[in-house]
Amino acid sequence: MHRALQSTFPQIEQISSSRSGEVYWHIVDLFPHAKFVLDSSYDQIASQLVKIKGIGASKANQVACSLQSLAQRTWYYDDCDSITVELIKYCIEHLLQIEQRRKHILAYIKQIAPNPKDVQIYLSVPGIGKKTALRIYAELGDLRRFNNANQVDAFIGIDPGESQSGNTDKHLPITKHGNAIARKIMYRIITQMESAKKTKPCHIIDYYEHKKQLSQTKGHKKAAIASMHKLIRTIYALIINDQSYDYHKALRNQR
Repeated sequence: MHRALQSTFPQIEQISSSRSGEVYWHIVDLFPHAKFVLDSSYDQIASQLVKIKGIGASKANQVACSLQSLAQRTWYYDDCDSITVELIKYCIEHLLQIEQRRKHILAYIKQIAPNPKDVQIYLSVPGIGKKTALRIYAELGDLRRFNNANQVDAFIGIDPGESQSGNTDKHLPITKHGNAIARKIMYRIITQMESAKKTKPCHIIDYYEHKKQLSQTKGHKKAAIASMHKLIRTIYALIINDQSYDYHKALRNQR
């Protein structure tokens, strides 16, 4: 869809900070070509946008104004009745179907989860929302079946990772033999924690920021992997002890 939009309305990708999600897809579905915006009045655009779930009247007016500004700066290659426009709309239809299927699966996971308290514990950790919590549970199952956090590391495939001894860190390559999906989820949680750090402090992201500062010239991959280890140790301890996350308590436990 991204490639197709480059021929019809490339600037529309600036309408949202994320080029994904139902709201964004519905906006593109309404205006897959810049000419659809240019041929419509401000009121016509806003009246169509307000019908999208998740967009109120104020937001619709704001988006309508942005769309007009973006459309006026657009140079398009394909016409508004081209097959490219049909391709964009087909892609959006397919994406919306996948999203509905994903929601159905998440609802099913929530329904059959034998330990719903575990999901609530995950939700207490900054950066972990409902969808992410359910995905963790779906991929890792009951963490109580593991004897220690190192076994969870091995299951995910980030062992042996970082070996710590006093003030010395030894960076070792991860195995990547485990659950690749769970590994991606853990990495994404670190990025979500970083986005939420201003309002939801977390000792894991404090550690991540510290590690990044120590390795500014070597990239942040090692810092992310080390933080994933700390994340796993944290959620494992929370589940085993049946506790919700507490930032100040986590800081005290590190001392």
